[in-house]
Amino acid sequence: MTQTLDELGPVDWLVVEFPGLDFGKGQIAPFLEDLINRELIRVLDMTFLRKNADGALEMAEISDLDESELGGVRMAEADLAMVLSEQDVMDLAETIEPGHSAAVVVWENQWAAPFGSAVRKAGGQLVASGRIPTQAVIAAFQADEADAGSSEATREEA
Repeated sequence: MTQTLDELGPVDWLVVEFPGLDFGKGQIAPFLEDLINRELIRVLDMTFLRKNADGALEMAEISDLDESELGGVRMAEADLAMVLSEQDVMDLAETIEPGHSAAVVVWENQWAAPFGSAVRKAGGQLVASGRIPTQAVIAAFQADEADAGSSEATREEA
């Protein structure tokens, strides 16, 4: 790691589930590679999980899989720090349905590192954080549009 810990950006994780056992046919790799190449994120850990129809779990690292399964994801392998413990991965695996596969990704938000460093140097500290699921944001926009439509209809009736 060439940057100091004081320059580290916020770190996030996610589990992306795919129907079937093929990790999305490598379709996410170009988008992940783009984020890395633009230095918006740095992948810190990545694990791949498969659950067969009986629910038996298979874990794999990038080096365990061939390119036909991952697409170009292999470019992230050199920088991995292995942040998650085996128990963390086992706990996350509980979220995956039998007959599905998943990618577990931990990344640093490099774009936010300068802001985080400035906060720390000013004596500040993060005391709360959260994420609003995309589905909730979409639902809120749709509700707003529906309310706007019903408000317009009410005004037209008046």
